[in-house]
Parts: sequence; structure tokens; C-alpha cells
Amino acid sequence: MAFTLPALSYAVDALEPHIDKMTMEIHHGKHHAAYVTNLNNAIAGTDAEKLSIEEICKSISKYPMAVRNNGGGHYNHSLFWSIMSPNKGGVPTGKIADAINAAFGSFEEFKTKFAAAGATRFGSGWAWLIVGADKKLAICSTPNQDNPLMDIAEVKGTPILGMDVWEHAYYLKYQNRRPDYMSAFFNVINWDAVTERYEKA
Repeated sequence: MAFTLPALSYAVDALEPHIDKMTMEIHHGKHHAAYVTNLNNAIAGTDAEKLSIEEICKSISKYPMAVRNNGGGHYNHSLFWSIMSPNKGGVPTGKIADAINAAFGSFEEFKTKFAAAGATRFGSGWAWLIVGADKKLAICSTPNQDNPLMDIAEVKGTPILGMDVWEHAYYLKYQNRRPDYMSAFFNVINWDAVTERYEKA
């Protein structure tokens, strides 16, 4: 079963002014689409064709680099689109808010640590909020298109929030100002979607 590019649940200009229309068109329609095409080519005729993207990530060390890069790209971006939404942002409430406060002391402290994970990732990569094996929340970052589901990850867990810090995620609007992009990202986080992922994890 070939992987497909997931449709966005909002218009490409819906995250304006925080994430601009042109970035969304290129990021989703070109970058993510290329990961899907290249992943399908890389797994053609192999046992991986029968697996979910999560299963592939969990045993990524078995596969060639093309599967790691493009499979990670597909998983990471699919999660990224799903945890953003227009008219969201703000401060989380309910179970996820309690878990964030328990793990980091406060939402503000979480924001500081999460932004630091993105800011200190050298080159391209991702910042993550994950549920660890101990069921507690943790923050980490990964290089390139790696993610915490992968068996090669330094810090392992189930991602519930991911922030893309590749330059293609922000350069058209923010140029080299990654911190400005990260600050804007908090205005479009869909905490309901993050909560749903947290409860499943």
C-alpha cells in the first residue's frame, strides 16, 4: 500500500500571519510530497510496503538511509500539519496542561525549554514534546528528519507535538530569524490535537 500526501484540514493561507501561504504551499505541496514519492520508491518491492509509517520508524535501523530520511520526513510532517490550526494557540487546558505543569513547572517554563530545543538544534531538525516510556512528558530534538519513535533516536518516546526547524519551514517569511518563527508557531498550536495524541500515548 503506497503512502499518500495527507490533505491539510485548513486552507494554505489559514495560518497567516504566523505561517505564510507561500511557505505552506511549498512546504506541504512540494517538500512533503517529495518525501512521500521518495519513500514509496525506496520501499517498493520490500516488506516495508505492508507496514505503517510508525512501524517503519520503530525499526528504522533495518532500512537504508533513503527510507530513514523520507520515512521520517513523511511521519514528521504528517504530525506537524495535524497539530496546527487557525484560531488556536494560547494556553493549553485540561489533562495536557496538568501534565505540562507537572513535568516543567509551568507553561511558560515549557515554552522556554521547547524553544531552546529548537534554537539549539544545529542545522536542520525538529523539536519535540514526547511521552516517554515512564508516561511522563519530555522535550528533545532530533537532526534532519529523525524522530523519537526511531530505534536510533537518542531520546525515545511517542511524539505528541513537533516543531519543524528546517529552514524551508520559515525562511521565506522569517529569513534567518528562527526564534521569531518559533515564537509565532505557538500561536497556531492546536492543543486539542496535542491532547488527543497525549491521551493515546
